Amino acid sequence: MIHRAKEIRDDPVQMERQEWKDRRRRQRLKQLLTVSSPVFLLLLWECFSRMGWMDARFFPPPSAILYTFWELGKSGELFHHIGISLFRIGAGFLMGVIPAVAIGLFMGLYSPARHVLSPLIMAVMPIPTLALLPIIIILFGVGEVSKIVTIAGSVFFPVVINTVAGVTNIDRIYLDVAKNYGAGSKQFFFKIALPGSLPVMLEGIQMGQAIALLTIVAAEMMGANSGIGYLIWTSYKAFLLKEMYVGLIVISFFGYLFSVLLRGLQVKLLPWR
Repeated sequence: MIHRAKEIRDDPVQMERQEWKDRRRRQRLKQLLTVSSPVFLLLLWECFSRMGWMDARFFPPPSAILYTFWELGKSGELFHHIGISLFRIGAGFLMGVIPAVAIGLFMGLYSPARHVLSPLIMAVMPIPTLALLPIIIILFGVGEVSKIVTIAGSVFFPVVINTVAGVTNIDRIYLDVAKNYGAGSKQFFFKIALPGSLPVMLEGIQMGQAIALLTIVAAEMMGANSGIGYLIWTSYKAFLLKEMYVGLIVISFFGYLFSVLLRGLQVKLLPWR
């Protein structure tokens, strides 16, 4: 064993291979821990609920929730609610992100625009979007548009603020180099401002997608007859807690999925980070 370890230390190829194996082993261990911790908690929940140590009326066993998930999916009701919520989230997210990025870049690049618009944004931002829901309903009615506008409003502010911060925090040396080489407005925008602001901008978009999920659930609870939030709220009022947990699981799943997709996009757009 000692002789084998000495051979590895003396051979650079063997040492590199051993280091690679160690990294793979550590990575597999991390993946195992990531998967095992929620599985362990679910097993504890199942056991405690079945043994009566937890009130099964309020905390039904995960196996019963999974069966309810299957029944709702088989009937088509669950996918109906999911489809409507995803449409609202997608439309509201795009309606909030696109103008937020455009306005944020404009504010970051032009100081007068930043001084004019910053007080307005800072004044409106602390108001919860759901608190503005009565005004949004008055302006856009009780249909789909009001829910989409509510999501767009909640997404807009973190994205615009992070975009402005991303542009204004670009290292001054890049601005000086672009100016010295006579870069035009188009070149400056696409070569300096947009790439330089992307890291912080994407963090704002990541935050925006999380807020969009929170907002759609609350909006559908307050004024809707379909969607995941509606499913959660009506199930709670009818004391159908298994259906309620199904809705919570679906929201949790999509929150994780959207986060993974945005992180993957961030890796593609920012390979140097």
